[in-house]
Amino acid sequence: MTVLDHLSTFPRVHMGHLPTPLEPMTNLGRELGLDLWIKRDDCTGIGFGGNKVRQLEFYLGKALAQGATQILITGAVQSNFVRAAAAMAARLGMGCHIQLEDRVPDVGAQYRENGNVLLDQLLGATLHSFPEGEDEAGADAALGEIAEALRAKGEIPYIVPLSADQPPTGALGYVDAARELLEQDAEFDVVVVASGSALTHCGLLFGLRALGNGTPITGVCVRRDATAQKARVRRRLDDLAQLMGFANPVAEQDIQLDDRALAPGYGRLNDGVREAIRRTARTEGVFLDPVYAGKVMAALIAQADALKGQRVLFWHTGGQPALFGYADAL
Repeated sequence: MTVLDHLSTFPRVHMGHLPTPLEPMTNLGRELGLDLWIKRDDCTGIGFGGNKVRQLEFYLGKALAQGATQILITGAVQSNFVRAAAAMAARLGMGCHIQLEDRVPDVGAQYRENGNVLLDQLLGATLHSFPEGEDEAGADAALGEIAEALRAKGEIPYIVPLSADQPPTGALGYVDAARELLEQDAEFDVVVVASGSALTHCGLLFGLRALGNGTPITGVCVRRDATAQKARVRRRLDDLAQLMGFANPVAEQDIQLDDRALAPGYGRLNDGVREAIRRTARTEGVFLDPVYAGKVMAALIAQADALKGQRVLFWHTGGQPALFGYADAL
């Protein structure tokens, strides 16, 4: 069986606008001396789109197969993941409980009330709070308590997990995205993509290698430094292989990470990220979010001289609603 045969055995709800466009970034590429392209996963459609739609197609497929009536998910206050989950749950007629973690320090009212938070509320999600930002297992356990309360009321909850101790179901969406990219018949010298939970990064890397494509993938760190993130990526790749029942095709040297745009930490801006957001908007009319895609573009711009003349794919993971939560910082 091929990797795609294995992928087809998993339940899935098709809701994204796929395939997403693959477009040249002619103006910015000219300035940087690159043949620069963009994969528009900000255009996946439902609920302002983004990369999480591909992941949630598999999580919610599993939820439907289990007869779930309520979706439970946790994330940062300006999480794109939870917003997309609330939108997809609404379309499926499910309730949605969102647990918002305090991951980013020293934020104001814009961050806590605007952007994705406003959209979560418009979508009818029930919001909960979790005081820690770096306790994935604790956050999942807290969701478990909410799930128990829902079961007592006759609901059937399904938890979209955060912890790396859980199966990487969302990565399946990016194994499929690797197939999609190859079917768009474009070859690149390098692909740059955000690496946070690592499921987008791992799914794409696993899928390309399993389909016989050796294009280098650089994961740009948005939450942990390169050393910590490499350990997470390695573990999640092994977990994905186990989930799919398919041998891990990724070699150690394939795991490439860049943390130059990370400081001062998750969800916090630096001058390079601010400039990358402004520059991309003013050259290409494309908006980047401050947490993921903005940091990826900042890292790409910083290494442009080393990539001079190469054909580079920037994978846009979406998240633009978060811009409104960061109005003061921008």
